[in-house]
Amino acid sequence: MNRYKQIWRELIRGAVEEESGKKLDPADVIIEIPPRAELGDLAFPMFPYAPHLKTSPKDIARRVAERLRRNDSAASAGIETRGPYLNIHLDRLSVTSDVIAEILKSVELYGRGESLKGQRIVLEFSCPNTNKPLHLGHLRNDALGMSIERILSSLGAQVLKVNLINDRGVHICKSMVAYQHFGDGITPEELKQKGDHLVGDFYVRFAEWAKENPNAEELARQMLKSWEQEDPKVRELWERMNRWAIEGIEETYKKTGVRFDKIYLESQTYLLGRKIVEAGLEKGVFYKESDASVWIDLSAEKLDKKVLLRSDGTSLYLTQDLGTAVQRYQDWPFERMIYIVGNEQRYHFQVLFKVLELLGFHWAENLYHLAYGMVNLPEGKMKSREGTVVDADELIEDLERLAAKETFEKDRQAEAGDLRLTAEKIALGALNYYLLQPSPLKDMIFDPKESLSFSGSTGPYLQYTGARISSMLRKFNERKLEFQGGVFKPELLTLPDEWLIVKQMASYPESVFQAARELNPSIVTAALFELAQTFSHYYHDNPVLHNEDPDLVVSRITLTQALRQVLANGMDLIGVPFLDRM
Repeated sequence: MNRYKQIWRELIRGAVEEESGKKLDPADVIIEIPPRAELGDLAFPMFPYAPHLKTSPKDIARRVAERLRRNDSAASAGIETRGPYLNIHLDRLSVTSDVIAEILKSVELYGRGESLKGQRIVLEFSCPNTNKPLHLGHLRNDALGMSIERILSSLGAQVLKVNLINDRGVHICKSMVAYQHFGDGITPEELKQKGDHLVGDFYVRFAEWAKENPNAEELARQMLKSWEQEDPKVRELWERMNRWAIEGIEETYKKTGVRFDKIYLESQTYLLGRKIVEAGLEKGVFYKESDASVWIDLSAEKLDKKVLLRSDGTSLYLTQDLGTAVQRYQDWPFERMIYIVGNEQRYHFQVLFKVLELLGFHWAENLYHLAYGMVNLPEGKMKSREGTVVDADELIEDLERLAAKETFEKDRQAEAGDLRLTAEKIALGALNYYLLQPSPLKDMIFDPKESLSFSGSTGPYLQYTGARISSMLRKFNERKLEFQGGVFKPELLTLPDEWLIVKQMASYPESVFQAARELNPSIVTAALFELAQTFSHYYHDNPVLHNEDPDLVVSRITLTQALRQVLANGMDLIGVPFLDRM
């Protein structure tokens, strides 16, 4: 629809300029979508021009409409006034013909563009700790990261997906201390358990033990100090438990289709962060307290004081984040770097960005924190150290089991083919769609059963719509002889739902552009759901194949082919596998 919006924006702007004798910025021309189809396809409020023309918006709408009719008689049939609004009815035949032709010519390129061509964007997401397996919060983070990467890349950006594995720090040492006291040398292989789960069990064990043993926290701090002093025994245990954790986390990534272009380890970047702090100390950006800890005072920036090095010389998250940011720019100079991290870390990133700016890094102004809300199950909030997290692996297994059960109960296993593989794809589609459906900043409740519904705003609903369309197209190809001689005639697509489908397909590229601009995949999920919902209503009320007029059959099939392509393109952006059979 953007093409038609631009055409009419220029026509309206020109007419208003002629009426007022003053130049207008194109951005001053506001475009709305009428609330009801009978009111038109586009609406232009005349309120903004009242100060220029010194008359009522209603009178302006009348005068602009008259001028447009005089200037462009071909467009006159599509212009009408509704009080202070100028409403436009687009030429359905030309729009329908143009939109369907463009989709079928562009195929998988439809909705893609070059508005971000040449931009180099670093996208950081996931960032697990090596003291526990991935949980539901990580799954939302990963879904956002992968979808935003696809959306930005579809508009021409070069996106580098990076992961910072937090493999050092006092929290990692807690799992290690617990393993020393209670592990008895056990291995994941002996327990037939994923390594990240084994390490996570000892992290929970430490929290329980610390309630009874007041020295537990001090033991973890001492171990961190020994680690930073490169004690060989501590380092050997750390390497072994980290390997277990990372191998387990990588299994989960493989299952969910999450991939990275570069992985950073906190253990490799924190020393650079320390050097940056020492350099900042010499420049006077930081100061040292009497206990030898290093701080920065950001009270003038309304950010309070922040410690960068503890009194014992050990580093904090902020220290290593400074080092990692500098390392990334050295590795791959970027125009933007986006951190996808929970909204509870807002203050941390405000401080990080300000410190980098004060240190003189010019690219600090191009750093952005994409905050996202908490995600929990209906049962309540997750707490890692209490062992009440929603484990990612278990949730995925549950979704696959429920998907297989749903497919079996609907007696669709024959149509689905490989039931296990289909169930995996349905589960992944359910997971990603449900996690991306709310805007990122909103807290959400993840309901596994609701996410797998074959009706409503869900991934399986999109997949079912795609499979139903694919089945219809297969039947059309099998019966082609019946419709021999039939040709595509857009003038036959006169139903309200057909026009609505065309407009929704025409608006899809705008949805992708808006999602990229706002870093918000929920804009794409909403557009796809509306398109699938309109098709379901249309298909329910109107025969596509069962029709005596071969031209009408071919015309409706062509519309359906275009819709299938848009649906497939959009589902790819949000990580919902397209299924030909289901």
